[in-house]
Amino acid sequence: MTDGRRADDVTGRSGRTTEGTNRRHEVVKENTVGSLVLPVAPTRGRLRPLGLDEVRITGGFWAGRRHTNVSATLGHCRDWMERVGWTGNFRATAQGRAHRDRRGREFADSEVYKLLEAMAWQAGTLDTGTLDTDITALTEVVAPAQEPDGYLNTAFGHPGQAPRYSDLEWGHELYCHGHLIQAGVAQARTRGEGELTKIARRAADHVCAAFGPGGIEGVCGHPEIETALVELARLTGEQRYLDQAALFIDRRGQGTLTDGEFGRVYFQDDLPVRRATVLRGHAVRALYLAAGAVDLAVETGDDDLLDAVVRQWEAAVARRTYLTGGMGSHHRDESFGDDFVLPPDRAYSETCAGVASVMLCWRLLLATGEPRYADLAERTLFNVVATSPAEDGRAFFYANTLHRRHRGAAPAVDAVSPRAESGLRAPWFAVSCCPTNVARTLAQLPAYLATADDHGVQLHQYADAEIATSLQGGHGVALCVRTDYPSGGNVTVRIDRSSSDRPWTVSLRVPAWTAGAPAWLVDPDGTRRTVPPGMAEVTRRFRPGEEIRLELPVRPRWIRADPRVDAVRGTVAVQRGPLVYCAESVDLPDGHDVDVIRVDPAAPPEDGTDGTVVTAGQITAYDGQRGEPWPYRPLDATAVAPCADRTEIVLVPYHSWANRGPSTVRVWLPVVEPHRAAPPDSTPTEK
Repeated sequence: MTDGRRADDVTGRSGRTTEGTNRRHEVVKENTVGSLVLPVAPTRGRLRPLGLDEVRITGGFWAGRRHTNVSATLGHCRDWMERVGWTGNFRATAQGRAHRDRRGREFADSEVYKLLEAMAWQAGTLDTGTLDTDITALTEVVAPAQEPDGYLNTAFGHPGQAPRYSDLEWGHELYCHGHLIQAGVAQARTRGEGELTKIARRAADHVCAAFGPGGIEGVCGHPEIETALVELARLTGEQRYLDQAALFIDRRGQGTLTDGEFGRVYFQDDLPVRRATVLRGHAVRALYLAAGAVDLAVETGDDDLLDAVVRQWEAAVARRTYLTGGMGSHHRDESFGDDFVLPPDRAYSETCAGVASVMLCWRLLLATGEPRYADLAERTLFNVVATSPAEDGRAFFYANTLHRRHRGAAPAVDAVSPRAESGLRAPWFAVSCCPTNVARTLAQLPAYLATADDHGVQLHQYADAEIATSLQGGHGVALCVRTDYPSGGNVTVRIDRSSSDRPWTVSLRVPAWTAGAPAWLVDPDGTRRTVPPGMAEVTRRFRPGEEIRLELPVRPRWIRADPRVDAVRGTVAVQRGPLVYCAESVDLPDGHDVDVIRVDPAAPPEDGTDGTVVTAGQITAYDGQRGEPWPYRPLDATAVAPCADRTEIVLVPYHSWANRGPSTVRVWLPVVEPHRAAPPDSTPTEK
């Protein structure tokens, strides 16, 4: 982007405008670098990200998840990868026995790299050196497997294996290089350039030599290398990495990949990125590609490329996204379905797609300053990313269904599971991309909370936190955030330091879910005013000790879907603040499963106890469950026979389901139907 970007309001295309987003392009310029400890460090953009040394999560929902991540999940992932042989693959490669002893899928190397990246970001927020020791030990396993020219892969290119880059569609070699590069960037930004960073740079140099001008004119079947190369260019200032990312983006959609069983759309190789109008194909691939395209557009000032991704995001959010923020409704190819094809019982909604969606939203937010991207990131973090790990951080969902009809059996705690077949979270998968993706997301989560610009600080996600940064002219500011979010809607921002008498601005995101219910902002002088969805701003000469209070209307509300979502007609769901709720069979009487529930949308859902929501409903039985030979009836015949009076239905946060043993679950709940008796004279007569 450049200072000369046009000033149209992209949010206007989707019917959303706010005072804050109308200024989308007023300040689009080179960022004044504050922190260097940044997962994403654009040199241009509307907003400047704050690093892990500027934002610290101190308590609440996300602090608990991050504690579990470092105390349980990272070690769990490390131990399982050693157990199933994925770390051993590097030893086997270095010793010339990979053709005989290698274990796991062709992309298993990438899980080791994602674990290293997660450890690096987490180490950047801890005072202990334990993770640094783990990083060093794991790097010493990886390093000997790297070839002199920088190539590093345990599945290809060695005696007894397929040649390098002989299977660009499915081989994932560039994908693995991308995750290696991101791990190297994480180490450099948190601890300075170490051996892992050097390995990553050699791999990147190899990629540029092999796929640059005059080299292989292809792309990887799974995007990932693009965003990694841009981030390495930001780290090093080396133009060749940015140029190579541009080559990969421009080659995509030119038909360089084989038209396989799922078609080129699966790889996003059906249309050039600039011509595509919606996210499509394999959901994770599509979202990673879009994130890389935004990175490239920002660094090169490419308005057309950025606008193309914005259009794709808008279309996918409006027509191809689940209530939870999940993306991908096809199991067979892990892909987006057609518009409004969002069946809850067949929701794939892969955890990795949720992670990738958050990545894309963050980049679009930094580029444009528009809060709608933070809205979707929040929804996805609370209802997809937070749903995947079990409470103990040692089991995970790969896919995130919104309706499960069968309880199933608990997966074995000592066995590798199929990726999406179990009704409960599994400790490890044959394709175990999701645990490490969750781990690296939670490790870098503080960097998603807040941003800055020349005028002040913006809060996008809410958690107990301490924020300290410098504004224009070296003006140091510090804020303390205290909140009961998401269980409550109270957010208090206290100014702890302001080193200048000049006015500056604190902006707080008012989530889109508050539409129709007033949110209130209380200024430091006690003035109380309603604020619409968007960014609420307070500008003044702040003094230490002054407070801003945001009061969000966190209460249960019925949600209905667009009628074009055929699969959920006649149903409603409950959302409370950013959290989607569900019915789980363990809360029903007499061993019932969730498909017997009917709710009454005329009765507002209400807060229960311990984070639950309660609403009026029925436990019902269909005639077809009584042995009827045919499941279809004329509309004027008896449709539903109540088997119980109205009762209380208990709902729980969707992210918590399946933590209490095998169960069935349902997000979209059928509404109570009237008892219909067949009217007299309803039998047709012949004429």
